[in-house]
Amino acid sequence: MNELIAVVEDEPDIRSLVVLHLKKEGFQTEAFESAKPFFRSLDKRRPALVILDLMLPDMDGLDITRTLKRRDDWASLPIIILTAKSTETDKVLGLELGADDYLTKPFSPKELVARVRAVLRRPGQAAETKTLRAGPNVVLDVDKHEVTARGRKIDLTLAEFKILALLVSHPGRVYGRDQILDGLWGGEKIVIDRTIDVHIRNLREKLGEDGSLVKTIRGLGYKFEE
Repeated sequence: MNELIAVVEDEPDIRSLVVLHLKKEGFQTEAFESAKPFFRSLDKRRPALVILDLMLPDMDGLDITRTLKRRDDWASLPIIILTAKSTETDKVLGLELGADDYLTKPFSPKELVARVRAVLRRPGQAAETKTLRAGPNVVLDVDKHEVTARGRKIDLTLAEFKILALLVSHPGRVYGRDQILDGLWGGEKIVIDRTIDVHIRNLREKLGEDGSLVKTIRGLGYKFEE
């Protein structure tokens, strides 16, 4: 394991704690106390994932998330928000902006590492096939984690891509929220059910006309159906 994790956190003790536990688990790390040096680093080396505090001295973490998701070359970069803000509104807003997971302080370092692994895990159901087709217009390149719809590149977060790949791999099959969580994160299922609803909504919006292929089965869950 040698994935590079960027840690953007202005509190030195927390920053050191996160880096220490990530290194213990075999990850490479690069730590930043503010947004500006973090953005400069992206032009030199792209991390596999970003752990992002919301309250930074020079830029709000939600604004950092918006900036990352608006850039084509950064849009697919996975983000885990780590913050003292714990209201449901804050969580949902972070997820709607494109974050892949959300952890509140105080936190367990072991849980944080587990969430990092969970977000980085690729959708096992789709791993054997390099290309998946979602109806006549949507194509998923599993190796590159790229999606095109009607010839237009669609920028999905890692979690959105995983969910779409899982549903497309088994057209017609209904997945409940717990099943989607199990299918994507396995035994490390430590994200909330509401996370799935937010990702599904974002996924549909990004797919535009083809978003209707992701069906809601009331009381049961979601499925992909042409």
